Amino acid sequence: MGKVATREALRFMTDCLKAAGASAKAAEQQADLLLQADRMGHPSHGLNRLELYVNDILTGACTPNNEPKILKETPSTAWVDANNVLGATASHFGMNIAIKKAKETGVGWVTVKGSNHYGMAGYWGKKAADNSLIGMAYTNTSPLLAPTRSKKAALGTNPLAVVAPALDGESFYLDMATTAVAVGKIEMQMRKGEPLPSGWAQGPDGTETNDATLAFNTGCLMPLGGGEHTSGYKGYGLAAMVELFCGILSGSNYGHHIRSWSHTGKGGPANLGHCFVALDPECFAPGFADRLTDCIQHWRNLEPADPKTPVMAPGDKEKRAAKATDERGTVSYVKQQIETSAAMAERLKVTPMDVKLD
Repeated sequence: MGKVATREALRFMTDCLKAAGASAKAAEQQADLLLQADRMGHPSHGLNRLELYVNDILTGACTPNNEPKILKETPSTAWVDANNVLGATASHFGMNIAIKKAKETGVGWVTVKGSNHYGMAGYWGKKAADNSLIGMAYTNTSPLLAPTRSKKAALGTNPLAVVAPALDGESFYLDMATTAVAVGKIEMQMRKGEPLPSGWAQGPDGTETNDATLAFNTGCLMPLGGGEHTSGYKGYGLAAMVELFCGILSGSNYGHHIRSWSHTGKGGPANLGHCFVALDPECFAPGFADRLTDCIQHWRNLEPADPKTPVMAPGDKEKRAAKATDERGTVSYVKQQIETSAAMAERLKVTPMDVKLD
């Protein structure tokens, strides 16, 4: 493991994206998205994703300096063409519209086509919550989820996020894939040389595997819930719901029409679909924040089955990780990530990260 100052990690990721061809603003927004994932304990969506974005720019699969545009809108809805920009650029554009419409009408619902990987879903829900709104964010992704009873993938990890503000520094924060895990977690197990827990992925024969490399090469993640006998069909249904909101509603590529997952940028533009929703709780029953705070604190204070592992409210894990990161002032990366980053620095002719090895 190696430790890197958070500012240094942000600097490095920004420099790499700029060297690849992104404007300063686009690079800074995408780098901050990556850093927040590392900061909040989601390394699968942090520095681990940088190579994907860089390669997409270098191959021309992503054109980061284009401008998104609104194709159609009503007082509460909008349909956006991201014009193949980076996911962070498209998502700021889309959620900003949703927030504006929610403040004017009570709800903003925005679908985006022609986009790229938008990183950690919770980042976009929190953007609305920081504006005293309930934020929801959805995206489709490259086919990786094997529908229940299928040997082949047909849907993406299709994550969803819901973030809502409460009182006394509390907030509801849900960010989850509709597969058992995100593909980045399979990559992290490979990087660490460790086997997969049960229920994460299938091998080429359609049966469960614990081999991280075999699982990554097969590209068939199990739905949330795992196999049919453990209600994996519910995760499959959620993934299909996200696809309805994203690819099918926005007119982007969808499901089996999305390019295969790749770090190399092969396959041309991803043309992913996103959905951003902002909702003003003040349009409904008074006391929303009081009731949400009461629920969060009640859940957290329930008697745990094991005193060593207290009950957590949705988002507690991320908040604790962020607090610990801020107190240390550093983020940690495994050896393979450090080596990959060093190689990328040399390739792009940027100053490598200053890493302090453990």
